[in-house]
Amino acid sequence: MRTIWKWRYFYLLLTPTLLYFILFSYIPFYGVVIAFKNFQPFLGIGDSPWVGWKNFETMFSSVKFPELIRNTVLISFYRIIFGFPVPILFALLLNEVRVMWFKRSIQTIAYFPHFLSWVIFGGIIYNVVGPSGIINLLLEKIGIEAINLSANPDLFRPLVVVTGILKEFGWAAIIYLAALTGIDPHLYEAAKIDGASKLRQIWHITLTGIRPMIAMLLILQLGSILDAGFEQILILSNPVVYSVGDIIDTYVYRVGLLEANYGLATAVGLFKGVIAAILIVSANHIIRRTGEKSLW
Repeated sequence: MRTIWKWRYFYLLLTPTLLYFILFSYIPFYGVVIAFKNFQPFLGIGDSPWVGWKNFETMFSSVKFPELIRNTVLISFYRIIFGFPVPILFALLLNEVRVMWFKRSIQTIAYFPHFLSWVIFGGIIYNVVGPSGIINLLLEKIGIEAINLSANPDLFRPLVVVTGILKEFGWAAIIYLAALTGIDPHLYEAAKIDGASKLRQIWHITLTGIRPMIAMLLILQLGSILDAGFEQILILSNPVVYSVGDIIDTYVYRVGLLEANYGLATAVGLFKGVIAAILIVSANHIIRRTGEKSLW
């Protein structure tokens, strides 16, 4: 008790955070049992009849399910391949800028899209790539037939990846810029004395210094490989591109809320959570075996 009283202010500050996670992260776990029930809103979770694995059997036997998995994994995979290196490259380039007013201006411009909701940012994107957007106006000016980029299944996934990068790369670079400040400047001076070029310094000192942070963020990115961006897909997609753009989260939204099939929607969501947990544990194990810092 004496120890608790000694750290009473620390526990007082910690209490709101604990309450937040208990109320909004752990208590809602009770709702997972809906996946094993024929949930009736008027009966409640407790009185709704049990159906065992029926919702999971419906999910795995659905002709829609393989398409959902393929779309979700492909979009997330493209995000990692093309999107993950962009904040690192941006942070490295920005770290070399010595004119502070220019550096801060670029940072502010790059951060700004993160603070816009996907409703607003999606509207801006639509005004650029939509049927009467800026790109089509320019194409018509030079005599080229207009292209509806937002309703073209072949271009939808690149559109999702590129717009996702544009919105978040500046904000994602913050953590790398913070890591760069922790590198000892004397290492660069020693490298210059040894005749190392700028690229050599970046490769052997800068990238080596932020490598643990890169590994940790890659683990988190792999863990969310089935989280392909619900808001973005919901805003940018339309029935024409459902074959390449419909992901697990948008399917859960349509089935669960619009069609009131809560049991099936919860089963799909639970499946996604279990796969994400397996992926993040596996990625963390692999990173730890390579000698890098891991999450645990």
